[in-house]
Amino acid sequence: MRYEYTDSGDAILRLSINETNIQRNFFQDRQTPLLSFAWNRGAEQTVYIDEVPIKLPAQSCLTLMVSQSFRFERPTDIVLWQYNKPFYCIVEHDVEVSCVGFLFYGTRGSMLIHFDDKEQESFGLLLRVFEEEFKQRDNIQGEMLRVLLKRLIIKLTRLAKDQYVNEVTTQPALDIIRQYSLMVENNYKKLHQVQDYANLMHKSPKTLSNLFALHQQPSPLQIITDRIVLEAKRLLTYTDKSSSEIAYELGFEEPTHFSRFFKKTAGQSPMEFKTMLKKHVHA
Repeated sequence: MRYEYTDSGDAILRLSINETNIQRNFFQDRQTPLLSFAWNRGAEQTVYIDEVPIKLPAQSCLTLMVSQSFRFERPTDIVLWQYNKPFYCIVEHDVEVSCVGFLFYGTRGSMLIHFDDKEQESFGLLLRVFEEEFKQRDNIQGEMLRVLLKRLIIKLTRLAKDQYVNEVTTQPALDIIRQYSLMVENNYKKLHQVQDYANLMHKSPKTLSNLFALHQQPSPLQIITDRIVLEAKRLLTYTDKSSSEIAYELGFEEPTHFSRFFKKTAGQSPMEFKTMLKKHVHA
């Protein structure tokens, strides 16, 4: 079953249950960027995110960003919520849901949230309310669906904090980590140095490095590096752009600088990575 709500303002909310056509979300679909929650209600399966296989345990929920391509081993076991910025902007409503830079655009990438028996029942009830509301056709349907989505996000954020946030991490520290992660997501193509982000946040690079280390996060520089190389791999995988074109798109002044960066971080040159992909596809 697939439900969809749209309005004249380009807002989109989708809910897919036991659907085979959610098997793939293409890189090229970025013209309709959707944030996603994928709940696996069946046995453990594999999800391929940007063609990297990841185990998706039974009764777990995965967050998926607008920039990610994905496909599921058994899509009919998946409940998939998808929505775009016009429907609900998590940045503008961060005070309400506190998920930016954590559930989405965080240091962990896609976040895997586990459901125990109690949470399975709770999210099952919420899912049924979603289905009931999708069947309504009146002038407040959109607002009711936004309220339900907000509830879904808050419940997942609470669970994720219980499962992933260090006990010593204070809310102010978590907010700094979230702010930094979002800044990197928005600026990684043109700002490659920790100093750039420290200036924007009115903090010193050392202060940021110490805070991230204290709370067992990847270093600020590693977050920048990982985001750049991830985008480079996506562009090499899903487009026909040359290494030089990718270098300039990602903010490198010279293609040779990009090639050295990619070799150092990915362990192989862009050409070697592309060759490996072709062998994998034809294997």
